[in-house]
Amino acid sequence: MFLTSRHEHDSGFIEFRTDSLTGMRSRICPERLKRGIGVPDIPVYSSEGCPFCQGLVTEVTPVFPDGSRLIIGESITFPNLYPFASYHIVTVMTREHQVRSFTCDQIHDALMAQIQILENRSGYVSINWNFLPSAGASLPHPHLQGLADPVPDTLPMKYLEGSRDYFQKHARSWWSDLCSHEVTSKRFLDGLNLFWYAHPVPVGEKEIRCVLPGVTVSDFKKSVRSFSDDLVRVLDFYQDIGHGAWNLSVFFGQENQRNFFSAFAILIARINPNSLSTSDTAFMEKLHLEPVILTLPEDLGGLWRTNNGA
Repeated sequence: MFLTSRHEHDSGFIEFRTDSLTGMRSRICPERLKRGIGVPDIPVYSSEGCPFCQGLVTEVTPVFPDGSRLIIGESITFPNLYPFASYHIVTVMTREHQVRSFTCDQIHDALMAQIQILENRSGYVSINWNFLPSAGASLPHPHLQGLADPVPDTLPMKYLEGSRDYFQKHARSWWSDLCSHEVTSKRFLDGLNLFWYAHPVPVGEKEIRCVLPGVTVSDFKKSVRSFSDDLVRVLDFYQDIGHGAWNLSVFFGQENQRNFFSAFAILIARINPNSLSTSDTAFMEKLHLEPVILTLPEDLGGLWRTNNGA
């Protein structure tokens, strides 16, 4: 499933790991934890002027073409005012502005709202969560983001292509082999409803993945309650070990990929919550491996010329 090599140095070691399916690589350097950068403190974020709080959320957020927003439980879903996907929605998850521990119902209802909207969209779908500004959230009020694009993003594309090649070569699913391999490893997270494990070649700190039993976003309806229950436990675990911010992405395939692909979720911890700034890396950069850039390169050239009197 993965290749590893170790480099010993005076204060410890570095492990260089490669994901055999995708070729993706990471470096694991445990000694760097000793720098004390994982401060568990979570700042208090004011709710003043928050567009996702009660009283403003139904006044200032966009509506769907029929003039509606989707409300399920505490959650409220609407189009993203500043989209970076072909189709982009937002689900405000809770009435409360700042949440330390989520309930299963809060997560379940928000995910169901995303599913209800996204299962009617064509293309490649993902459900995503930046929690707190240090994880790239533009607002601390908990919210999910759902995307649909005609082509898969970089990370899911690697797994789609790798899974297809593996199936053609071995006549079986890489995802089934992955689960068989990881269930006996030290990385397996037992006692949960679904298959969760610490991915051996992580793309982020303390990365945990879930292999879902279906492929499409519609399939997710059957397991979303189990997933929500598991996710509450995993997020509480993150907080117990000092991480109050995270990124989550759930990637889905299409019906014609059912033989060789599985929907899957990636969760990573983020460090150093900071009330003074918002990280410029969020789920797109960390989990989709696609940066969201704010400035056109052509505009940057123009700014240079203006600034230098050209």
